[in-house]
Amino acid sequence: MSSTLKTAVLAGGCFWGLEELFRQQPGVVDTEAGYTGGSNVNPTYSDHPGHAEALQITYDANVTDFRRLLDFFFQVHDPTTLNRQGNDVGDAYRSAIFYADQTELDEANYMIAVVNKSGCWPKPVATSLEPLTTFFPAESYHQDYLQKNPGGYSCHYRRGGSYLS
Repeated sequence: MSSTLKTAVLAGGCFWGLEELFRQQPGVVDTEAGYTGGSNVNPTYSDHPGHAEALQITYDANVTDFRRLLDFFFQVHDPTTLNRQGNDVGDAYRSAIFYADQTELDEANYMIAVVNKSGCWPKPVATSLEPLTTFFPAESYHQDYLQKNPGGYSCHYRRGGSYLS
């Protein structure tokens, strides 16, 4: 059986922590830190107006699916804070799902409803749903950052179990 590779683009604060946690998930074959959702072409860490620090996840659809990735996404960051994760503040650190098509949008809406209904958070989900435009890879020193700097900063950790039954 051949592998079916797909990509998902998610933002949930600093891309370092998201990348480190997602790389360990079953079916994830590659991750890349980058920027998307903003106004300039070829953004950089010092110049990315409106762009979110995002993670492009390449996964094997024979092993996992978009819904399971979203389930994990909602477990490892606070989706109820607007433009903030931990000490990182600003729209670059927003919680966002960048959907590539109607199916991904439907899955994102479904998961937001599930998370809200769960009662796990005192406030409703503030995760934005944004159409995926261009994903710009971040500078090389941001790629695999916590692998290169094991003591580096991350506000991401597993906050609970699966929202899916």
